[in-house]
Amino acid sequence: MSRLTTQPASGAGKQRVSFDELKQTIHSKLVDKLDLSRLGDLEGEQLRREIRCVVEHLCDAHNALLTRVERDRLVEEVLNETLGFGPLETLLKDPSISDILINGPHSVYVERGGRLERSSVTFRDNKHLLQIIDRIVSKVGRRVDETCPMVDARLPDGSRLNAIIPPIALDGPAVSIRRFGRNPLTVEKLLELKAFTPEMIAFLEACCKAKLNMIISGGTGSGKTTLLNVLSGFIPPDERVITIEDAAELQLRQPHVVRLETRPPNIEGKGEVTARDLVRNALRMRPDRIVIGECRGAEALDMLQAMNTGHEGSLTTLHANSPRDALARLETMIMMAGFEMPVKAMRQQIASAVDIIVQANRLQGGPRRITSICEVTGMEGEIITLSEIFRFVQRGIDEEGRAYGVFVATGIRPQCLPRLEAAGVPLPPELFQERILMEA
Repeated sequence: MSRLTTQPASGAGKQRVSFDELKQTIHSKLVDKLDLSRLGDLEGEQLRREIRCVVEHLCDAHNALLTRVERDRLVEEVLNETLGFGPLETLLKDPSISDILINGPHSVYVERGGRLERSSVTFRDNKHLLQIIDRIVSKVGRRVDETCPMVDARLPDGSRLNAIIPPIALDGPAVSIRRFGRNPLTVEKLLELKAFTPEMIAFLEACCKAKLNMIISGGTGSGKTTLLNVLSGFIPPDERVITIEDAAELQLRQPHVVRLETRPPNIEGKGEVTARDLVRNALRMRPDRIVIGECRGAEALDMLQAMNTGHEGSLTTLHANSPRDALARLETMIMMAGFEMPVKAMRQQIASAVDIIVQANRLQGGPRRITSICEVTGMEGEIITLSEIFRFVQRGIDEEGRAYGVFVATGIRPQCLPRLEAAGVPLPPELFQERILMEA
C-alpha cells in the first residue's frame, strides 16, 4: 500500500502526510476499540467484514474530507495493517511478482519477468518495517532482534523470507522475499516456459519412479526448489516421504508426507535443531524417501549414508554452478561433518549414493533453464566420472537482453536404463539419439 501519489501538485506533500497521519490515527483508535475476546471467535472473511465496519464507522466519526476512492483505500490499508502484513499485502497479491527486495523502509524493489524494477510501495519508517517483519516471523515461531539480527521464515503462501536488521544492516531492515505461490508451477507450465524439453522430463520422471537418487544443483534463484517440487510429484502416492527444510516451502501433493523444519537456538543459545539432527531422526521414522530442501553443511554426509542404506529415490538441492562443482561442494560439506575420511573413500561414497545430477541455471535476462542432466557412472582412479545426457547450449543474447540457445541430446545412452526397465518405466533408446531437441 503506497502513499498517495495522485494528489494535485500544489500542497501534495501536505496531503500525503495528512493521509498517513489519518491512517495511523484511525488504526490506533481501531486497536483501542476492538474487543479481542470476541474477535477470537471470528475467522477469515467474517473477521475482515467485522473490522471493516468498525473502520468505516471511525472514518465517519472523524469527518475526514476524503474522496470515495481515498476512503476505500484508507479502509483497505488499515485492514492490512491490522490483519495482514501492511504495505506488503499489495505486492503479495500480485501474481506477476517473483521477488520482493526491501532495502530499508523507503526503497522497495520487485522482480517481474526476470527484471528488477522499483516499486512505489513504502513503509512509514524503520519501526513500521520492523513491526511487519516481527509479525511474519513470530507466526512461524522465529524471532528477530538485536541478539539475533538475521532470520529465515516463510509466509502463509509458502513464500520464503530472509530478513536482516540493524545493527547488522546499516541502512535499515533489509528483507528478501522469494515468492512461492499457492499453486506451484506444473510440468506443463514449465514446458510452456521452455525450462526443459519433453524428453528431459520423461527421463527425470522415469528416474524418480525407479528410485534413483537425484541432486538438483544451481545458483540462487535458478529454480531449484520449483524443480524439486515438480520431481517430487512423480513419487508414487503409496510411499512415505519425509521432508527436511530450513524454512518449509516444498508443496508435495502425496498423501503420506511428514514435514520437518529446523529450529534456531533460543535467546539463551539453546534448543537448536539442525538439518543434521532431523536427517538422523528421519532415519528412525521408517521413510521410503527423504527429501532435503537444501544441503548446506554436515547433513550432506548423513544424506549420502541414507541414500546408501535403503532410502533410494531421495532428493535434495545444493548451490553449485555445474554438476562437477556440485560434486566438489558435496566433498566440502562432508568434511564439515568433522570426519577424517580419505578422499578416495569419500568419493566412492558419493559415487555409490548419487545417480543423477540436474543442473538448473538462471540465464541473462531472467530465463531459467535446466542446462545439464548428468549421470554419475562410477570412479576412474580417484575421479568420479560423469556422463552428460542432455544439455542446454547458449547461442547468444536477443534484442531484449535475454539469453537464447538450444537443448540437445548428447547421444550418450544412460547406464541406468536396465534399472529403469526393471522398475517398470522403460524408455526408448531413440530418446537419447544425438540431436537438437528444441530451441529456447
